[in-house]
Amino acid sequence: MPELPEVETVRRGLAPVMEGARFAQVEARRQDLRWPLPKDFVARLEGQKVEGLGRRAKYLLADLSSGDVLLMHLGMSGSFRVSQEKGARRETAPGAYYHEKSDDLTHDHVVFHMTSGARIAFNDPRRFGSMKLVARRDIGDEPLLRALGPEPLGNEFDAAMLARACQGKRTSLKAALLDQRVVAGLGNIYVCEALNRARLSPRRIASTLATRSGAPHERTVLLVDAIKTVLNDAIKAGGSSLRDHRQTTSELGMFQHNFRVYDREGQPCPTPGCNGIVRRFEQNGRSTFYCRVCQK
Repeated sequence: MPELPEVETVRRGLAPVMEGARFAQVEARRQDLRWPLPKDFVARLEGQKVEGLGRRAKYLLADLSSGDVLLMHLGMSGSFRVSQEKGARRETAPGAYYHEKSDDLTHDHVVFHMTSGARIAFNDPRRFGSMKLVARRDIGDEPLLRALGPEPLGNEFDAAMLARACQGKRTSLKAALLDQRVVAGLGNIYVCEALNRARLSPRRIASTLATRSGAPHERTVLLVDAIKTVLNDAIKAGGSSLRDHRQTTSELGMFQHNFRVYDREGQPCPTPGCNGIVRRFEQNGRSTFYCRVCQK
């Protein structure tokens, strides 16, 4: 499933052709994705201006002039592909991630025709993605969003906040970081990568990030720094493409070439001075990759 860097990459690709533009036409080629689309989905979108395109955890949020928010999730295999309508003149400069769309149209379930001249197709073979319209005044109570923890790239997310969230938790550190109530947007790949950079074992008890008084240990400072660094590095690389993730250009993300431990079982640990080997084991039903020599 796409994690925070992949979703942020998509947001950056869509923003130049969506923000400030209106939905000239909306095609809902089927009435359900993961869940049924609202019955008035097309009518509530057509003619509305996109005032801003944001991200919360793994969700995209398009703020509309009507007072609604279009809440979108990529699911397991969803991607947005951007192209220009035939004969359209570009009214906005495309972003760094903008290129022409691929020719695979089979699973283009929802298509946005924007007044910017862009054609934006949501392609989702497995149909685990979702689109939902929520009144802006109710967004704070939206069940999909209200329990989410802090954004890991936000200013409020620091060692003190993470220590407080993990104080008293007897679960593993990896499981705690995957808990979207503790920190929003992290997934299996980037948790494995951040823990390796911080030299912390995924088996470590989460409560060890805090002292008895609840203050953060030095290891917690290192972990927060590692989380922010790996996420920013992945965003710069356009995310990671292992199976389904594509940028809005239809191009692959490139960060998978910079993995230190994820999917690197049996290879030497890249930590300077470490002679360990990357190991893999099952943890809470997911593959965990780490070095048991330098990660304690």
